[in-house]
Amino acid sequence: MMSDYKVEMINDGMQEFYVEFNGPKESLYQGGVWKIRVELPDAYPYKSPSIGFVNKIYHPNVDEMSGSVCLDVINQTWSPMFDLVNVFEVFLPQLLLYPNASDPLNGEAAALMMRDHTTYDQRVKEYCEKYAKPEDIGAKPEEKSSDEELSEDDYNSDDDQVAGKADP
Repeated sequence: MMSDYKVEMINDGMQEFYVEFNGPKESLYQGGVWKIRVELPDAYPYKSPSIGFVNKIYHPNVDEMSGSVCLDVINQTWSPMFDLVNVFEVFLPQLLLYPNASDPLNGEAAALMMRDHTTYDQRVKEYCEKYAKPEDIGAKPEEKSSDEELSEDDYNSDDDQVAGKADP
């Protein structure tokens, strides 16, 4: 079914997993790799899956903070005839190739796309460089494992330095 995609299961169930998604060729997102969280409802395929970007992407129809996707075919017009291959082969590539600034989840990206397309294109490429390199999709950059121990250099503080200026 989805043999061309790297899939990582979440927990032991079959209803939550991550899929490695590559930006479409000949698009601003080409070369970018995103980790997409997929949650299948109990009523799947009669009810649509929940789809969200884990690493950041700059796009009018993707919420920058949550990664939620605004896509009619997933959110409103889903049919049991669709499957996850459609999502990753057609729906998400189409979303990235043809953003809809008139129905945004990221208002700033939508406004920039309509106002200054050159700067918008630059910002998309910056986000791809910063957040969507193949080596970035292992763990969210802002997360640190609670198992990590501080090195001696991180833990030591210089007692001679003052934290701030004293009140006069």
